[in-house]
Amino acid sequence: MIDSLYISQWWLTIFLGGTIFLPLTFILFRNFKDKGYIFSKVMALACISYAVFITSSLKLFPFSFFEILTITFIFLILNIYIAKKINLIKLVKQNLKLIVFEELLFFAGLACWAFVRGNLPDINGLEKFMDFGFINSILRSTYFPPLDMWYPPLPINYYYFGHLVTAVIIKASNIPAFIGYNLMLATLFSLTFATVFSLVMNLFAHIKIGIKATFAGLLSATLVTFGGNLTTIYTFFKAYMPLDKPVPFWTLPFQLFNFPNDYWYPNATRFIEYTIHEFPMYSFVVSDLHGHVLDIPFVVLTIAILFSFFYRFGGHQTFSQIIFKLGKIIINFEFLFFIFIGFLIAVMYMTNAWDGLIYFLLTVFILIFLFRKKGLLNIIYKIGVVFFSFVIFSLPFSIHFKPFASGIGVLCAPELLTSLGKIGPFLFEAQHCQRSPVWQLMVLYGFFYFFVIFFIIFLRVNKGKIYLADKFVSLLIILSTILLIIPEFIYLKDIYPAHYRANTMFKLSYEAFIMLSVSCGYIVFRILTNLKTKREIILFFIPSFILIYMVLSYSIFAINSFYADFRKYQGLDGLAYLEKTHPQDYQIIKWLGKNVKGQPIILEANGDSYTDYARISANTGLPTVVGWPVHEWLWRGTYDVVAPRIKDVETIYITEDLNVTKNLIKKYNISYVVVSQLEKEKYPSLKEEKFKKLGEIVFNFGGSKLYKVSF
Repeated sequence: MIDSLYISQWWLTIFLGGTIFLPLTFILFRNFKDKGYIFSKVMALACISYAVFITSSLKLFPFSFFEILTITFIFLILNIYIAKKINLIKLVKQNLKLIVFEELLFFAGLACWAFVRGNLPDINGLEKFMDFGFINSILRSTYFPPLDMWYPPLPINYYYFGHLVTAVIIKASNIPAFIGYNLMLATLFSLTFATVFSLVMNLFAHIKIGIKATFAGLLSATLVTFGGNLTTIYTFFKAYMPLDKPVPFWTLPFQLFNFPNDYWYPNATRFIEYTIHEFPMYSFVVSDLHGHVLDIPFVVLTIAILFSFFYRFGGHQTFSQIIFKLGKIIINFEFLFFIFIGFLIAVMYMTNAWDGLIYFLLTVFILIFLFRKKGLLNIIYKIGVVFFSFVIFSLPFSIHFKPFASGIGVLCAPELLTSLGKIGPFLFEAQHCQRSPVWQLMVLYGFFYFFVIFFIIFLRVNKGKIYLADKFVSLLIILSTILLIIPEFIYLKDIYPAHYRANTMFKLSYEAFIMLSVSCGYIVFRILTNLKTKREIILFFIPSFILIYMVLSYSIFAINSFYADFRKYQGLDGLAYLEKTHPQDYQIIKWLGKNVKGQPIILEANGDSYTDYARISANTGLPTVVGWPVHEWLWRGTYDVVAPRIKDVETIYITEDLNVTKNLIKKYNISYVVVSQLEKEKYPSLKEEKFKKLGEIVFNFGGSKLYKVSF
């Protein structure tokens, strides 16, 4: 019952934000059949969160509920003004059925994935400590940039805007963070489905208005949200061993009666050796609140807005025909559009930096296509406005962010170049020649290109009936194909030696998957509605049905495996598991959350990334001297900044020298010292008595203690 209240409270917060932004959304999507209703929620999240980010970064307002309320009220006044100009009530009445349908779709998705998460709500495993730590650190922040909870006093050097959006909803809805984490995952799942539905329905609606547009939208939404790849074909064959060494399925014994054998769903994202090629369904299942997942609604919003303007100015109107009148001030819509696209690219960059580059490139493609006849200078001007807007909007983030990449690596560089090592930004590293086998690429992406090939044939046969939506989808396909090809030739250099192209492939293929899934739902119904005979329909429908079934069946294996076939609903409390596995730590975390304000530094045991170490800082947002070392190595660019802190933490716990302990505590400005199970395991020679001389025990549970040091 309590979870239902949390879900309703969370939904209401997002619903109210979206309602406030309806007027602005209706203007941007006025050529959409549904007026872009569902995108009003994403608009609200982007605009309100960014305004909070800016005002707190400039120290105009501390991050608080009052700040969010004030900013929301300002946006409300602006949107009321717009509402009067566009007759909002009339537009809502005209589109009420679609609006209600999309709202029900969103709420159903929210409730559905909240139930899924309720079967395994633990904020533990993989990268959840990092993501939850960011959110908690932001929630404790007075001003921005937020503090890195694993390397104070420096700020977070990561793409944290999506975590900030999560913190804004948590604070606005007054829901605990350990509940909000899981509700944000449900929100992302639901927004992904609903926004993709709206986008593709409107792509198709410009050609065929009616129920087919709805089905096209639902198919693409299902592919983006639930789709996997054709690795599910391995469910019909004897499992290959070892699992990280895939072999062609046709070389394995066929085992129909042992279905689905030992199919392991993560293999679909690690199918090509030393790489990562994830997609949204896997992200929703494993439930890390990472930037690539948090950015999906902003990505779909950007694609939708680009299509809205692509359709509007691709032959139907010119920018000069559309103006805004604000009193006596007349503003050309062209300039506002380019500024707003720059804003969205900045939001994506701050949420998941790669996406900023990818969708800037899509914007460039579209501008070149639309204005290719108006001359190069005209195109450069428009691209310049977008880029300059992006730089300005992202500047408060960029001045505190140092990118992780140290160069552009070239795969399979000749020996002559490897002897040079580096030329400008390009790296030529010896023995760096990973290439993806063609058969593995076909297993991963053959599903998409089956439909792409049919689409190309279809467009060639129907040259006289090519619509703007066809051209837009073609641009998505071209960009997606480029993104899939790039990791076969270059990679951005990071700290990982064997997996040097993994992150490049991961970030590029993730967006390619989204754009290709959007395209395929459109393509299926675009072709089906133009086939004339039953024979043509059957020849296209049967293989299409089999392929769609194969990629969608992935979600069944993944969800059932990760969530243990929904055997027991546990609720949405992401910290409840700690009460069973580490009850002492759970009580310390609860006490700190209730009694400690701000961000005083705590000391806890340091341990490897992806372990239970740094659990106090991650679950409270209180910074510790050093957290997961490999993560900090990536964010700071060198292990040299991490190693001394690891040694100092150990010294504080094990040294008998009181003066050494004092000096180190002063060096890192430590206020609280944790002595619990992990500290005792990590440091068997831990000297606890000295902490009693340096402060007092403020909390004690089951032999685990929290010391407040003061001297």
